[in-house]
Amino acid sequence: MLASRAARNCASSTRFGAGQLVAIPRGAAIAKPQGMSTSATITHTSQSQQLRSCSAARKGLAHQSSAFHSSGVLSSKGAWAAKGPISYEELKPLTQAPPLDLTIIDVREPDEVQAGIIPSAVSVPLSQFNDAFDSNKGADFRKQYAFDRPAFDDKLVFYCRSGKRSQQALEFAQKNGWNNVRNYTGSWLDWVKHEEGGK
Repeated sequence: MLASRAARNCASSTRFGAGQLVAIPRGAAIAKPQGMSTSATITHTSQSQQLRSCSAARKGLAHQSSAFHSSGVLSSKGAWAAKGPISYEELKPLTQAPPLDLTIIDVREPDEVQAGIIPSAVSVPLSQFNDAFDSNKGADFRKQYAFDRPAFDDKLVFYCRSGKRSQQALEFAQKNGWNNVRNYTGSWLDWVKHEEGGK
C-alpha cells in the first residue's frame, strides 16, 4: 500500500534546534544545525514536503490499522456475536465437543434446572446474574458456581426457558465488557423439542 511504502521511507528522526523532532526520509541528506562543521541539504524535495509526506503516511497506516481491527481480520473480538442468535443446529455439535473458549450458560432458576440442562452447560441464575457478571465484582465466582468466570473475550451462549431471560443476561454481559455473546433464542423449549423429535 502507498501509505505503507511512504512510512517505510520515513525511517528515522533527528532532533534539530531546541528539541524539535523532525522526521527524515531514508536516504536523504541531513541539514546539520549551526555549530557543526559541515552542512547538507535534503535532496529532491524540501524538508517541509517530506514532513507532510511522512505525516500523511502515518495517518494512512493508522487508518488501515483501525480498519484492519474493526473488520475482524486481525482480531476476532466480537466476531462470535456478529453471527447473531444461535440455533439448535449450530449449538448441538458445540455441546458434544465444547471449545475451551466457549461457555454455555443456563440462566434459569435452580428449580427449573432440575428438569434438565443442555449438555456441557453451567448454571448462573438470572436472579444472581447482575452480581456474577458485574466486572467490578465476581471475586467469589468460582467458589459460588464451581467454574471460572469467563474471560472478556471468551465466547458465551446464554439460554433460559424460552429465550427472554437469556436475552436480558446477554445485554447485561455486553454492558459489562463481554463482547462475544450470543442468545439461544429457542432455549430449553426448543432444545427439548429437537431432542425428543430426534428419538
